[in-house]
Amino acid sequence: MARIILIDDDQPFRDMLCGVLTQEGHEVTVAGNGFDGLALFRQQQADLILTDIVMPHGGLPTIRVLREQFPTLPIIAISGSRAPLAIAGALGATQLIAKPFALQELISAIENAVKKPAAGQA
Repeated sequence: MARIILIDDDQPFRDMLCGVLTQEGHEVTVAGNGFDGLALFRQQQADLILTDIVMPHGGLPTIRVLREQFPTLPIIAISGSRAPLAIAGALGATQLIAKPFALQELISAIENAVKKPAAGQA
């Protein structure tokens, strides 16, 4: 079980992912944009960040800030566009997932990301 912060501005998509990940045994907290996601992480650190890229107060600045402050934190970036995924990878996202994706792909990515203990986690 992992503590996950899910950041996505698409509420139906966010709710669906939250439900699936909760059923998989994860503890999921959600935020609707990158700014709120950063604030949430500072209040209650998580084992993993799962963030959309293209949204208000977007995922790219969120990834940059998290990577600077928490260098080993697993970050999974998701997007329907290839260019932002490439940028997210350059900024330090641990894994990149293109939409549409199979839920099992996401579940496997999360399992792989949290196998390694992240330094600096409370």
